[in-house]
Amino acid sequence: MADQWIVGVDLGGTTTKLAFISMDGEIIHKWEIPTDNSNEGQNITKNIANTIDEKLEELSFLKGKLIGIGMGAPGPVDYENGVILNVVNLGWNDNFPLKASLEKATSLPAAIENDANCAALGEMWKGAGNGAKDLVCVTLGTGVGGGVIANGNIVQGINGAAGEIGHITSIPDGGAACNCGKTGCLETVASATGIVRLAMVELKKDELTGELSRKLRENGKITAKDVFDSARNGDALAIRALDEVSFHLGFALANIANTLNPEKIVLGGGVSKAGAILIESVKEKFGKFAFTPVRESTKLALATLGNDAGVIGAAWLIKNKLNK
Repeated sequence: MADQWIVGVDLGGTTTKLAFISMDGEIIHKWEIPTDNSNEGQNITKNIANTIDEKLEELSFLKGKLIGIGMGAPGPVDYENGVILNVVNLGWNDNFPLKASLEKATSLPAAIENDANCAALGEMWKGAGNGAKDLVCVTLGTGVGGGVIANGNIVQGINGAAGEIGHITSIPDGGAACNCGKTGCLETVASATGIVRLAMVELKKDELTGELSRKLRENGKITAKDVFDSARNGDALAIRALDEVSFHLGFALANIANTLNPEKIVLGGGVSKAGAILIESVKEKFGKFAFTPVRESTKLALATLGNDAGVIGAAWLIKNKLNK
């Protein structure tokens, strides 16, 4: 079994990342395909099966090399039954039997989990978690996702919606609308889009001087990266926006840590590429709101696997199944 591979799949709204992964979590080969969500998502698992067969042929390996397929999918997942509960952007109806569909298309044993949970499992297995069995992973991207691992197992909750850290209410009154239908979610202030929105609020108040306002004038828009770059260069307005983002993130993470006391909280996703300026600012706010024993025992760290976390965590689902 040692020389067999697991297929790890990270299913996104626009692209699907795939990888052949060894039993000890090393990526042998990775690639991606567009996600075809037309026709109520009926082509998604079929396309995955086809691309796996094509890749095996290209690499001159037989299907017997593969021991199973793990997948991270956006939205709440009923892990036991392999059902995805609701996905806004993939065309599937509620309660889509994704595990059964994937097994039928690929003729491989499958395991399905929420994508942020898979990223958390990936970081636990091969990344910043470094074997920590109590871990919270927060992915800061276009939205904010989360995965909670307690004693080595993903916390799924009664219907697979545990760990939705992005939907903790940060601004109870007058917060911005979130895609989930609520207002004031952490996602509205700590995602890439939330950071830009906060910076734009500051820019509207300001005299439009400084680096960030110059970038806005020159490009007609700003990005989250622009906010961090400008803050790094001492732009007062960008620093104010960063401070607000860090406050909300540090406050939410401290409350999560006060509840769970994890060994590590790992920040991943595109926004985490800001690096030290983000994590140091968040650590400062976290320290202010965390219960003393928690502050002393829970470490904040940046994710190390980048875009590979999802496929590695998805492969871990199969490895874990085999070990049971």
